[in-house]
Amino acid sequence: MDLNAFLGAVLMGVVEGLTEFIPVSSTGHLIVLGEAIGFRGPPGKTFEIVIQLGAVAAVCWHYRARIAGMAMDLLRGGPERRFALCVLVALAPALAIGAVAYPLVKAMQTPGVVAAALIAGAIAIFWIERNAPAPRHLEAGALPLRTALLVGLCQAVAMVPGISRSGATIMGAMMLGVGRGAATEFSFFLLAPTMVAAAGFSLWKNRAELSLDDAGLIAVGFAAAFASALLVVRGLVAFVSRHGFAPFAWYRLTLGIAILAWMAMR
Repeated sequence: MDLNAFLGAVLMGVVEGLTEFIPVSSTGHLIVLGEAIGFRGPPGKTFEIVIQLGAVAAVCWHYRARIAGMAMDLLRGGPERRFALCVLVALAPALAIGAVAYPLVKAMQTPGVVAAALIAGAIAIFWIERNAPAPRHLEAGALPLRTALLVGLCQAVAMVPGISRSGATIMGAMMLGVGRGAATEFSFFLLAPTMVAAAGFSLWKNRAELSLDDAGLIAVGFAAAFASALLVVRGLVAFVSRHGFAPFAWYRLTLGIAILAWMAMR
């Protein structure tokens, strides 16, 4: 592994961790950043997908007590069993649609698609912040199964790079009457099984082309994503509960326009 590849993997990992949980599209950031710095990771976008597990690990570490309690409740039939069922129901659409639409998703991973999706998502966030109904569900662990399924369908829309998985699930949940804090927490927990499934699928699809150098780059990116994601996870729920999502919409709009200008000058 040469120095440029190492530094590129660190930078990509840091950006992944900082953007995974906020509604600005981590995938979109990695596509544009990779293009801008000329980063060439393992084949099939495996690097970009697998380092998201670093962000997953950060969530699992931050919520380790809740996850341990959930695991015990699942064995005993306690109240966390319903929360786990909600997460599984929300996961189903992304698994089903992702398996079918994988080639199309790969074809859409271009800076132009990212810029358009960032701008469209910013407009959607502005509108939802003004028009979302009053929240009826204030606890992430008590969502109706129908609401969980609809949030899962929103997550499937985020397969378009630039839409943002967290943005689609959180904004979709708010339109379904879920409070900001509960929507953000549910999005965190939905992330883990979604990313594990996506990473496993990508590794399997590209297994014949991966090398030891690829494994080293992935490990570096994973570690960087874990460290930076911890910073975001600890403060995001409190931030959005106080300030809402409009700051992220302004960021999306500015970045989308900047990407279009960058493309026009190339």
